[in-house]
Amino acid sequence: MARATSTYVCQSCGAQSRQFFGRCPSCGSWNALVEQAAPAADNRRRRPVAAAAAAGMPPQPRRSEPIQAVGERPLQRLQSGYGELDRVLGGGLVPGSLVLLGGDPGIGKSTLLLQSAQAMAQRHSVLYVSAEESAQQVKLRWRRLAEQQGTSATEGPGLQLLSETDLELVLQELEALRPAVAVIDSIQALHDGELGSAPGSVAQVRECAAALARIAKRQDTALLLVGHVTKEGMLAGPKVLEHLVDAVLTFEGDRFASHRLLRAVKNRFGATHELGVFEMRGQGLAEVLNPSELFLGSDEPSAGTATIVACEGTRPLVVDLQALVSTTSYASPRRTATGIGTNRLHQILAVLEKHLGLPLSRFDCYLAVAGGLEVEEPAADLGVAAAVVASYRDLTLPPGTVLIGELGLGGQLRPVSQLEQRLQEAARLGFRRAVVPRGSGLSRLAAGLDLQLLEAGGVAEALVQALGVNPAQGD
Repeated sequence: MARATSTYVCQSCGAQSRQFFGRCPSCGSWNALVEQAAPAADNRRRRPVAAAAAAGMPPQPRRSEPIQAVGERPLQRLQSGYGELDRVLGGGLVPGSLVLLGGDPGIGKSTLLLQSAQAMAQRHSVLYVSAEESAQQVKLRWRRLAEQQGTSATEGPGLQLLSETDLELVLQELEALRPAVAVIDSIQALHDGELGSAPGSVAQVRECAAALARIAKRQDTALLLVGHVTKEGMLAGPKVLEHLVDAVLTFEGDRFASHRLLRAVKNRFGATHELGVFEMRGQGLAEVLNPSELFLGSDEPSAGTATIVACEGTRPLVVDLQALVSTTSYASPRRTATGIGTNRLHQILAVLEKHLGLPLSRFDCYLAVAGGLEVEEPAADLGVAAAVVASYRDLTLPPGTVLIGELGLGGQLRPVSQLEQRLQEAARLGFRRAVVPRGSGLSRLAAGLDLQLLEAGGVAEALVQALGVNPAQGD
């Protein structure tokens, strides 16, 4: 059988070429030519619409049916063995779904999936395809994890291991075993022999993922794909890879620290922006059932520290914010933020200077979120403002106080979503005072939680209630 020829298609203008160029001859874009296999000609197919029209008959639908006539089947999810992973997935793995897991090298992607595969193998058939490591390397890590967890190395008879990079052999193994769950570690290491490009290229990743998706949908196999990331932190490969899969998860965290964060960027079977928290220990990755403990500092209060309740998906997290305001020695003051957008910090500083009269434009300001968490929601605005003012005035917030609210440009305090869940989490951790926007209507809930609710309509009023003094006085 003759080998199919390949063409190179520009991803910018769509021009085609028989050979590869670093720069597109038509539009001039660099590194835009991508190899694609030319479709084989098939003259045996005839257009049914044209044949029916030639016979004078109206065309009839062949495969479509009314949507109300489509049969339904219950959605039975597979438990991954990790409650945190199931939370991010929306309750577990859906049969026939594709999940893409990305993260920095050494963050623990393979460890997480190997431990999850070991847990799922107790109830289901699981195939672990290692395209980056040999079978002996994977077994050594599996045995080490099993010994440190105190489980027998003979447990999990449903776990099959295949060390292979050839896509055709992987597809044959999936067809023969028909496992309930399959793990591909990683999609960039697979190689399709029909394409001449190297493994990890755009064409290879796209074609390998499409072939795996077809067999997973046909066999109802839940497929977990490990993906590489670029130096910018984005998933490597074509963007069509993220569109092809059903869920995209990112594994984040400093590999020199102990905790890891699992986020859902895309999920067709559940909510997005959910968060799972893990901790890297000697026995592998362990779930953190109370993640607020990771993001809270010591019990001793200090100047410039405020506590907020941030929501990641449906999970409220109590987090400490730390601010440092010092006299600048430069012509332009420095603004540095870790865990919160710098533009958001600039906006809050402008609101404080305008409505409280604080000369913050003459001071450097540094802000950090404890534990390395990224807080993107505006409900942290009041906490940021309180931390900055407390550091500027060298004040200490009363212990047991949380601050929740969004700041408007006019200095008003705006309501936030999921306020009831935030207050419940704060009360569970022992907080007794909460500064919230006025009009929340949760006084009865706060009384039941033994939580003093301090409502404020503006930033000045909120800071007076939180700090106990008027921050605008003293200059």
